[in-house]
Amino acid sequence: MTHDERWQQQYDQVMEFMNINQRRPSKHRIEEHLMLNWLKHNKKLAANGKMPLQRHEKFMELMEVADKYKRLNQYG
Repeated sequence: MTHDERWQQQYDQVMEFMNINQRRPSKHRIEEHLMLNWLKHNKKLAANGKMPLQRHEKFMELMEVADKYKRLNQYG
């Protein structure tokens, strides 16, 4: 499996998780840590401009979905 195929597989897994569960992966659930770490790592790459353009566009779509499920604290 190539690096691009693995990235696409993780992307699909995270997108499917958020669509089914209507939330982002949680740091409080061990089984969701890999998805959460993948999201954080790619968010950092995108912010630093180190993500390939074709991945960046797809990742921004994923972040739009993730923003719908952004958790608000009791004051916000």
